[in-house]
Amino acid sequence: MTKQPEYQGNGWAIHNSDCIEGMHAMPQNSVDCAIFSPPFGDLFVYSDSDRDLGNAGEGDAFMEQYAFFAEALTRVLRPGRIACVHCTDLPMRKGKHGAIGLQDFSGDLIRAHSDAGLVYHGRATIWKDPVVEMQRTKAIGLLYKQIRKDSAMNRVGMPDYMLFFRKDAPNERPIQHAAPSDKEAVKIAKEWLDDLTRQGLCAGTPPDEVLAELIRDAEFDVMEWQRVASPVWMDIQQGNVLRNYRDAKGANDEKHVCPLQLDVIRKCLRLYTRPGDVVMDPFNGIGSTGYEAVKARRKYIGFELKPEYAAQANKNLKDAEQHGADLFAAE
Repeated sequence: MTKQPEYQGNGWAIHNSDCIEGMHAMPQNSVDCAIFSPPFGDLFVYSDSDRDLGNAGEGDAFMEQYAFFAEALTRVLRPGRIACVHCTDLPMRKGKHGAIGLQDFSGDLIRAHSDAGLVYHGRATIWKDPVVEMQRTKAIGLLYKQIRKDSAMNRVGMPDYMLFFRKDAPNERPIQHAAPSDKEAVKIAKEWLDDLTRQGLCAGTPPDEVLAELIRDAEFDVMEWQRVASPVWMDIQQGNVLRNYRDAKGANDEKHVCPLQLDVIRKCLRLYTRPGDVVMDPFNGIGSTGYEAVKARRKYIGFELKPEYAAQANKNLKDAEQHGADLFAAE
């Protein structure tokens, strides 16, 4: 029997529970898009739970556990649809790893999801300021003074990546768009409106207003496409995250939380979902993915082990529901 969510609203639900068990309790092929940032091995500590992937160790130990997650994700992802996985490569330290360098964490994730049955669909490199990284990590490879000592130890900054994986089969719910001012946009928007009305996702808003929003969502001009299609996303604001993440900490809690940038989530929703789709974040955190999904009239399901994070996510999604859809107005 499927466990009832601890928090829910109109078209969204948050489970304060393990995501692997939760996904196995869900119907197969029930998620239209997954957007998430998994634990980066043991780089950060998120909770004390032995179910937390962040406590599974690093390297092979972490990937052995991650394989179970990847299999569960493949099970629930709808055929023809996309999983968007945010990550970065990981630092090696002399004392811990025997050398200073980088671990190919992004490559490990690609292999794990490919082994689980998904097709590696592409990667966006997310530009990050190397000066900010240097100030935060004091990495020897980014120190200017290292240039004067031996620049063979200098390196470039570490970007983030968004990896895309496709469940390779026909997509029965195509995500269609049209050029601006094309009459086809109105036709697409009306189909979406009928779908949203059946699902009760536009109650309380005049249909004409919803239709106008959906027409804007259906229109996709070539300049926007070129920005999204760029292999390097230069327009991600690193500080554009949900600002109330500090409120999610419990008493005496020094654990780490790192909300995914809202700009990144918006791009993934824009390209790989349509209104009424089911979006999932199995590492819900404070609900950044759900916040953007609900605002854009998508349905949402999240899993979060930490009670404080799940409770804060509930507040964030209620706020998104109250403010209604903006349908990527800032894109």
